[in-house]
Amino acid sequence: MLCPFCKHDGTKVTDSRESSEDTIRRRRECLECGERFTTYESIEKPELYVVKKDGVRELFDREKVRKGIQKACEKRPVSMEKIDDLVIKIEREMRETGGREVEASAIGEMIMKELKELDQVAYIRFASVYRSFADITCFEDELKKLLNKEG
Repeated sequence: MLCPFCKHDGTKVTDSRESSEDTIRRRRECLECGERFTTYESIEKPELYVVKKDGVRELFDREKVRKGIQKACEKRPVSMEKIDDLVIKIEREMRETGGREVEASAIGEMIMKELKELDQVAYIRFASVYRSFADITCFEDELKKLLNKEG
């Protein structure tokens, strides 16, 4: 590990803690200059591929999922922490399937399921784009389903 201050390659670990489920935070000290710095180690996970409607495969991009959820939650009382937790939960669910490929439609359904619990307005916003509501009738039908499950 190179020291970010003097570029010396000798450091020692002074403290290690689990930062999240798959990340370790390490406090290090340079053996040359004595400066301290923090590093994070994470488990390298196998790549996940998303299979689109047209059969095209692309690498899973958690930022794409985050942006879609953020857009749906815009001007709603949903914290960034809750959005990040949702993204992590969805990625974990995808990895738990055991496969290296996930249908885009399955990801969309996971997002909608979680948004329905988190914020119903965000859910309707996401559903309107995801399901490509053609007209107000489609929008109305989705609202009726939501209201019927509530009542």
